[in-house]
Amino acid sequence: MRTTSPLGKLFGRSPFRPVQEHMEVVQQCVETVLPLFEALRDHDAQALLRHKERIFKLENKADELKNDIRSHLPKSLFMPIDRRDLLDLLHAQDSIADACQDIAGLLVVRQMEIPEYLNDGLFPFIHSNMEAIRQCRKVISELDELLEMGFRGRRVDRVLEMIEELGRIETETDQHETELTERLFQHEDEMKPVSVMFWYELFRLIADIADYAEDVGDRLRLLIAR
Repeated sequence: MRTTSPLGKLFGRSPFRPVQEHMEVVQQCVETVLPLFEALRDHDAQALLRHKERIFKLENKADELKNDIRSHLPKSLFMPIDRRDLLDLLHAQDSIADACQDIAGLLVVRQMEIPEYLNDGLFPFIHSNMEAIRQCRKVISELDELLEMGFRGRRVDRVLEMIEELGRIETETDQHETELTERLFQHEDEMKPVSVMFWYELFRLIADIADYAEDVGDRLRLLIAR
C-alpha cells in the first residue's frame, strides 16, 4: 500500500532525511539568536520582538517535525542502527531549538540592556555557538553517506574527525562562557542582583546550544561504534 504521508515518503527515500530536515530547522533557530541580541544591543524593541517570534515559530516547527518523525518512524528500520538511537539523536537536536526559545523568551520577558563590559565578549560567544551548530549540521548531513557505506570505511573516519572538531568548538564556547561569567562577577556590585542572575542564566542557555550540539555528535559517535 502506497503511503500518502509526506513523512512516509521521506522515509521511503531516505531513513535519515527527516532527521536532517529537522536539523535544518534547528539551525535556522540558532541563526536567529544573533540578530536577536543585535536588536537588544541597538535598543530596537520591534526587531527584538520580531526575532523572538521567529524563533518561537521555528521551535514550534521543529517540535512538529520531531513528533511526526516519532509517529512515522518504522518499528523496524532494517538498518545497522537501532530505532532508539535515532530517536535519542533527534531529542538532542530538538534540545538545541528549546534552548533558543528559552533565550528569546528571557530577553523579551524582562527588559534588559547589554552592559558595556560584556558587549565585546558576548558576540564572539554567540558566534562560537553558531559555529558549533553549523558543524553539527555538517555532521548530520553525512548520515546518508554513512548508511551507504554500512557505517564503515573512510567515510566513518571523516565523520569522526568532524565530530572531534565539533568537540573543539564546544570547548571554545566554554572558554568564552567562563570569561564572560568572570567579567560579570567582577562588575556585579554595579548591577542589581536580579540582573546578575538573568545574565548568568543567559550565558548558561547560550552555552547549551553548543553543549547539545556536542551531544548530537557524541550520540552519532556511539551509533557508529555499535
